Amino acid sequence: MFEMPDLATAVFLAVMGFVASFIDSVVGGGGLISTPALLWVGLPPITTLATNKVAATMGSLTSFVQFVRSGKMDTELIKKLFPISFIGSVLGVFAVRMVPADFLKPLVIVMLIGVALYSIFKKDWGKVSTYHGMTNRMFVLSCVTAFVFGFYDGFFGPGTGSFLIFAFLMIGFDFIGAAANGRALNFASNIAAFITFTALGLANYGYAIPMGIAMIAGAVCGTKMALTKGAAYVRPLFIGVTSILIGKQLWDLFFK
Repeated sequence: MFEMPDLATAVFLAVMGFVASFIDSVVGGGGLISTPALLWVGLPPITTLATNKVAATMGSLTSFVQFVRSGKMDTELIKKLFPISFIGSVLGVFAVRMVPADFLKPLVIVMLIGVALYSIFKKDWGKVSTYHGMTNRMFVLSCVTAFVFGFYDGFFGPGTGSFLIFAFLMIGFDFIGAAANGRALNFASNIAAFITFTALGLANYGYAIPMGIAMIAGAVCGTKMALTKGAAYVRPLFIGVTSILIGKQLWDLFFK
C-alpha cells in the first residue's frame, strides 16, 4: 500500500528514523525507536512491523556496505551464514501471522540480562580479536545461531542486533568485527522480512520511505562513528542499548 503521511508526520518519522538507524547500525536496538514511532502515528501493529522492516532494510543495507568496505567483516564466513539467516527470517514472518509473539517476552528479558551482565563484568572482552577460524563444531553452532536469530527477527525482533553481536564476541571477534558481522546477518533478516511482508501486501511505503531515507543517513553517521572510535565507543553503547532494551521489555511485560 502507499498512503502518504502529512508533512509533520513525515518529518517526525524522518527524525526518529535517523536516531534509530544511528544506534542500530552499530549495536542494534533501533526498533526501540522506530517501531513506537510508527505506532504513534496510527499504523496498525502488523502494518507497523512490515513498514519498519522496509525502512530498516534501507539503513541496514547502508551500514552493511560500509562495514564490507572497511574490511572489518569476515566476508567468507558471512557468505555462508547470510542465506541461513535469510531463510530463518522468512519463516519467522509467516509464523508471526499465525502465532502471537508475546510469549517470547520473558525469555528475551532473561537472555538480554545475561548478555548485559556478561558484557559488564568481562571488562576486556571484545577489545582484541582472538578469532582464528572455524572448527566444524563452531561452524554448525554458528549456522544454528544464524537461523534462530533470523527467525527471531522475522517473528519478533527486539534485541536481535545485541544477540548477534554477543554471538560473534563469543567466538572471538572484537567489538568492531562482531558489530560488522552482526550487521550483515541483521541485514539478511531485514531484507528477508521486507520481501516477505511486501509480498503479503502489509507494508505502507508512504510512511516507510521518509523514515528509510533518514535511516540511510543515520547508518552512514553511526557506522563511521563506530569505525573511527572503535571498541571504546561500541562497548558502552552496546551495554547501554541492551540495558534500555531490558527496561522496555520489562515495561511491556508488566504494564501493557
